[in-house]
Amino acid sequence: MKQETMNPEKISAQEAKARLQPALDGKQELAFLDLREAGQYGEGHPFFIVNLPYSRLEILAPRLLPRLQTPLVLMDEGDGVAEKAARRFSSLGYKTVAMIEGGAAAWSAAGFGLFKGVNLPSKAFGEMVEAKLHTPAVSAERLAQWLDEPEPPLVLDGRAPQEFAKMSIPSGRACANAELAHRLASLLDRPDRPVVVNCAGRTRSIIGAQTLINAGFKNPVFALENGTQGWELAGLTLNRGNPPEPLPDLTPEQEAASRARAEEFRGRYSIPTLDWQGLERARADQGRSLYLLDVRTREEFEAGHLSGAQHAPGGQLVQATDAWVGVRGALLVLCDDTGLRAATTAAWLRGMGHDAVVLEDDVRERNLEPGAEPPVAVPGSGNAARITPDALKDAPWSDALLLNLSPSMAHRKGHPPAARWVNRARLGPMGEVSGPIALWAEDPRLAEVALLELEEAAQGPLALVEGGASAWDAAGLPFAASPQEPADSECIDYLFFVHDRHDGNLDSARAYLAWETGLLERMDESERAALRPPE
Repeated sequence: MKQETMNPEKISAQEAKARLQPALDGKQELAFLDLREAGQYGEGHPFFIVNLPYSRLEILAPRLLPRLQTPLVLMDEGDGVAEKAARRFSSLGYKTVAMIEGGAAAWSAAGFGLFKGVNLPSKAFGEMVEAKLHTPAVSAERLAQWLDEPEPPLVLDGRAPQEFAKMSIPSGRACANAELAHRLASLLDRPDRPVVVNCAGRTRSIIGAQTLINAGFKNPVFALENGTQGWELAGLTLNRGNPPEPLPDLTPEQEAASRARAEEFRGRYSIPTLDWQGLERARADQGRSLYLLDVRTREEFEAGHLSGAQHAPGGQLVQATDAWVGVRGALLVLCDDTGLRAATTAAWLRGMGHDAVVLEDDVRERNLEPGAEPPVAVPGSGNAARITPDALKDAPWSDALLLNLSPSMAHRKGHPPAARWVNRARLGPMGEVSGPIALWAEDPRLAEVALLELEEAAQGPLALVEGGASAWDAAGLPFAASPQEPADSECIDYLFFVHDRHDGNLDSARAYLAWETGLLERMDESERAALRPPE
């Protein structure tokens, strides 16, 4: 199947910056997209750009970019990936695509900043909140002393449950940031008990603690300075591998208090609401992108959610907004039950320049769909064979070049023994391969979209090995590990400095914290102006 062609408009970095500003001001929509892989993106990208790696384009685009008429501006490494991505966007139905000539290097050459790291607006916003609102903080050393006292503070970890399980502060309890105000009363054994909120670094500690303060709690509330990294840098030991305790259900009285607190909070911070009829009108509006985001826990979401809603737990939505929202200037409708989790989340999102509103309805009173969100179906190749793992033993596939399109770190941990790792963005002409080629990935969709890349380039027959890792394992076939392969220099999809800090690398932790606290001084005037912490 020949890809549809699109000749994207080629624009300068200066023009891209000019097009971004009205979107930051909320006057129009724009999707400013970095097509590079996560490792390349994390080593330097524009402040407000959203990472949509080319290797996952068809998987991520439908949810990140829900409206086909939204203008797209693409950036790559200056390596031709943007042109290829424009063709893929065209085949998906997107109407207006431009690309920055010269890619990231041209952006830098124009005098615009390239920032290392991920989730830049969220991280910088956290630093701005602390600087402007003077969020109380406690050092790791002082918290350790407090925990030895007869009446220690309650330590709440504002990260996602799986992050808590990796490492946590001794005596800490998992309570993701959006749950803090909603559930605090159910977690306190005495009403005036001090509360310390922590994360792995800084942002969620600050935002979580300030959420409780803004929500009107009178308990002494503190952010743990530098989170679990600060704890280890102080020479203290973290718990590792402890599963989080389930969050307690609210009593009817606590639920009523949460609802009353939500109403008071919305009024104090002028959080707009939308009724059911307003949501239906927004759904029908073809002129604006809509994100319907359910900010409750995964368990609540899977028990029943509104049709078309995405699960976006509120704390993570503030921490990594660009994982759910790819369009500046879109409408974000947040929903939950009592309205408090949605309201506290909306306040922070609005402070980051998003038009976030709260759905007035208790979602539990509507017709709900159970289960997780279904995975995005991706367009497939019509020419490739579909084979089982066992078929690789038989002709013609026994002599096939087997390519693994999984993430590089997954390949290192385990892959079919004969497989060679490759990233879709680096797939080039296959003229030197005259025989069959088979593609495999632990998530078969990664191999499926890569087939589109090879249809015109391959000389011989193509096949997709179906079922991914689960089918390979079910067939009783072995996996091989290769801890040094691919080499670090080839792992364009992995950002080492972000991950090493969680694995006991104290130098990496120091470098990360210096990066985080230095964000504000590196931002330009337009970037700072787009972030406005609520008073």
